[in-house]
Amino acid sequence: MEWVSRIEHALQHDRFELFGQPITRLGPAHGSQPHGLHCEILLRMRTADGQLVSPGEFMPAVERYHLAARVDRWVIKNALAWMAEHQDRVELCCINLSGQSVGDAAFLSQVLQAMDQTSVRCDRLCFEITETAAMGDLAAANRFFHALRARGCQFALDDFGSGLSSYAYLRELAVDMLKIDGQFVKHMADDPVSFAMVKSIHEIGCLMGKKTVAEFAESQAIVNLLTGLGVHFAQGYALGRPAPIDELLLETMTQ
Repeated sequence: MEWVSRIEHALQHDRFELFGQPITRLGPAHGSQPHGLHCEILLRMRTADGQLVSPGEFMPAVERYHLAARVDRWVIKNALAWMAEHQDRVELCCINLSGQSVGDAAFLSQVLQAMDQTSVRCDRLCFEITETAAMGDLAAANRFFHALRARGCQFALDDFGSGLSSYAYLRELAVDMLKIDGQFVKHMADDPVSFAMVKSIHEIGCLMGKKTVAEFAESQAIVNLLTGLGVHFAQGYALGRPAPIDELLLETMTQ
């Protein structure tokens, strides 16, 4: 309950801040970002005493007390404003959405309205939703996906492989990318089962015409294994740490 008042204060006084983590293309173009910044938008909260708070501390309260749609609206509004200012240097920005937001018809209407009011190309936006959230209401998730894909937006299924029926539902979800569950990726260099899971998810994704993104690429050994498997993109400490979005853009432009 203490977090609820802090979140309300942050929403009213713009005390959230946008961070980002680079998503790197693997294969022949490994290490380069030839078309501009490709990143996942991350959220931080600045408390009244100036401390920076990670989402692991406040997002459980956001979900529990049904504040997710309001927080997601703040992120989309501010991410679009930032992208409009820098869109000639941005390739793709991925924005996480709560399952609560995806199932909210009013939220969808507000996102579409925000799209109408921005100069940002919609094909430079990718919305991420966790596999668990998508499975919670498959029909609502697909309605949301189809409405925004009609505008050109892309979708990624986050933490893919964490569910018991991942492959069974995949045919029914209109997504463009699979983000392989980091629990498999971070252990793939020393655990044959984790390696086999990453390989399997990537191969199934390719067969279905979807791009694959490996999270938690925390060492060069993991990056090398992912490259060898043909995984399309990777994200993790071995390739870049989260940073304020302006710093991340500047770093990308100077590489």
